[in-house]
Amino acid sequence: MKTDVCTISSDKETFGAIFTEVEKSADYNHLTKKQALQLRLLAEELVGMLPELLEVGSGKFWIENEGKDFTLHASIKAERLSMFDKKDILSLSKSGRNAASKGIINKIRLVAEGMLDGYLEASKVTGGGEYYEFYDMGMCPAGMYDDGWLYAWSLSNYKNYAGDNKEDEAWDELEKSIIANLADDVIVGVIGKNVDIVIKKKFA
Repeated sequence: MKTDVCTISSDKETFGAIFTEVEKSADYNHLTKKQALQLRLLAEELVGMLPELLEVGSGKFWIENEGKDFTLHASIKAERLSMFDKKDILSLSKSGRNAASKGIINKIRLVAEGMLDGYLEASKVTGGGEYYEFYDMGMCPAGMYDDGWLYAWSLSNYKNYAGDNKEDEAWDELEKSIIANLADDVIVGVIGKNVDIVIKKKFA
């Protein structure tokens, strides 16, 4: 089942439609109160990323589900020149010390920003190495997904890499993150000028 598709923009008033669709989907699919709350929390985490991303264009939001298997979709289309602060992306080496990259939500947002702005591919082409280390930690092998993405980043992949050293800052962030603990996966993928953010959650 697919909900209505909402158009969203940098005008935060449009975000209310996201929560309306979340409530409708939870009610229609007879989610428990706890499950509905978890779906709402995932939507809130997604909404927290959107204002900066929508500076470069407009987006759409919808939910799809098969039984208790839910996916929250946000698709953002780059329609104008980026207004992102390039210093946040270009000044960070693989040391991962920049404050802009702290927290899982910021990491996911920065992956989406990088894809919208083309920094990830530009860095690979120039060999400059001035991109976030967590790009590599979460990038998906070609053909891993059949959604038509040119390339994609997955929170599950990132967690697997971070899990190799559970004493470091990356693992500590994951343990404290709402989205990392609630979502089965978060995928950021590119199709043309569109960047998709997909949050997957399967309820028991």
